[in-house]
Amino acid sequence: MSSTAVHNPVRQSGFGWWKVLAAGAVGAAVVNLIVFAVAGLAGASLVVVDAGEEHPITVGGVIGSSVVPLLVGLGSALLLALWKPVFLRIAQYAGSGLALLSVAGPLSADADGGTVVALSLMHLTLGVAVFATLHLHRRHRRQDR
Repeated sequence: MSSTAVHNPVRQSGFGWWKVLAAGAVGAAVVNLIVFAVAGLAGASLVVVDAGEEHPITVGGVIGSSVVPLLVGLGSALLLALWKPVFLRIAQYAGSGLALLSVAGPLSADADGGTVVALSLMHLTLGVAVFATLHLHRRHRRQDR
């Protein structure tokens, strides 16, 4: 039998775990950078005061706060799912829920209204990104079977 006669019946979706993870992280960062830019244009100070000390919100901070939690959380969930696939569904809801609960931080921050709204939207974006990224991965895993 020649090598051209060998056929692999497994269909590849093109959405490997690392592609989905990268797309989720980049997507969240881009949306949060848009929120950051709009807030700045709308006149938000983008400064949070903590214990009398001002902490400016920067582009690097937005990118890091968008990408790192997604890479760590979703990466862990995807690795655990190799052992027990149920972790994908658990992480989808638990991760989204934690991101939504984290909105309490910006809501209680000592900052102007525009900054509070922008930070809250950024946290909500991460919740949506977690849910959508894991949903996309789960859906394409089912199609590959």
